[in-house]
Amino acid sequence: MISIVVLGFGNVGKHLSLALEQSDAAILKQVYNRSEITLPSQLDHIELIDDLNDLAEADICIIALPDDVIQDFSGKLPEQDRLVVHTSGSAPIDALKDHSRRAVFYPLQTFSAEREVNFRSVPICIEANNAQDETLLFMLAESISEKVTVINSAARRKLHLAAVFVNNFTNHFYHIADELVRENDLDFDLLKPLILETANKINTLSPAEAQTGPARRGDKNTIENHLHLLSEGPYRELYEKLTASILETYGKKL
Repeated sequence: MISIVVLGFGNVGKHLSLALEQSDAAILKQVYNRSEITLPSQLDHIELIDDLNDLAEADICIIALPDDVIQDFSGKLPEQDRLVVHTSGSAPIDALKDHSRRAVFYPLQTFSAEREVNFRSVPICIEANNAQDETLLFMLAESISEKVTVINSAARRKLHLAAVFVNNFTNHFYHIADELVRENDLDFDLLKPLILETANKINTLSPAEAQTGPARRGDKNTIENHLHLLSEGPYRELYEKLTASILETYGKKL
């Protein structure tokens, strides 16, 4: 069994800890969190610490903390012969340069505190600075996920950038759409079937094939009508820039 300590119990740390607790290849020994928390009932038998001096010996320490604190935090870990791992999509493996054995264990998914995630379907991207630790991480990842791949830091940063486009930016567009329909006393639920169909089409079509809409058609009248509905401001600017990008992609002109 691979012994694990998870450092940080935010959204990633929580969901990862729950998945590791179900693994048949790992044993979750400890959870560290700087502030006082209560572990969920599934983990109430796991030791919870708030002092790094109480860190247990383990095969792997997984740092599940924000990108901008990983390097500084990792330097504070007591010296032990163990693999130190972070879960960031954008931080390089060398953010853990204070450790001779270092790696990345990046679950490519969006995590929210109160929403359950099926970790078996979450892609896990791994990277290690030696072959033996890569094998160890691959074994751990395969015990909780059906989608495991080895990706270096440069490629992972591009992957994370792509993830921001398909997740964070897309969700912000949902927020904008919600505001637009609420302004006219309409229900956002009216858009949900469209959202689901748009997402589902990617299972059978490439993004280029799935593109529809006035910009894809070069429909000047509809575009002008939409711009008329948007007052001057950031939403109008977004519409104009995105429309221009789609027009350029498909060789259209207004």
